[in-house]
Amino acid sequence: MQKNLDAHLRFGFLIHDVSRMRRIVVDRALKPLGITRSQWWVLAFLSRRDGMTQTALAADLDLTKVAIGGLVDRMEAAGFVERRADERDARARRIFLTRAGQKLVTTIRESVDAVETEIMTVVSEEELDAAGIVLLKVKTRLIELIGSDAEGAGDIEI
Repeated sequence: MQKNLDAHLRFGFLIHDVSRMRRIVVDRALKPLGITRSQWWVLAFLSRRDGMTQTALAADLDLTKVAIGGLVDRMEAAGFVERRADERDARARRIFLTRAGQKLVTTIRESVDAVETEIMTVVSEEELDAAGIVLLKVKTRLIELIGSDAEGAGDIEI
């Protein structure tokens, strides 16, 4: 039995639209903190894998090495991150959260939790569980399709 391609396309567009609109709402909530989306994404990734190399961080954020370098420069100047030489590879630089960065991550999480609670008021636990199962299946399949290039496909939580 052939599946309905229109339904598949609508599902893909819906995922994209929900993700895009969620980012807008989260950006608004985080605006008083004075950080950009790119900055809070860096903090999110580092909160899960502190000490990433700039190259790995660039790949995970789908940015060029030059773009991540400038972003990290600004965040280092603001006191949120610090670069350290890799102990095993003198050419590599690792990025770590500072205490101020860790504190900001905590504040971001509190703000995002409040936003998520507000967003999800229209969804029951059962609906959320069912949606999570579907999205996890889709993500797993996408990782299979991406194959060895899936280094940035891990879970992200802020």
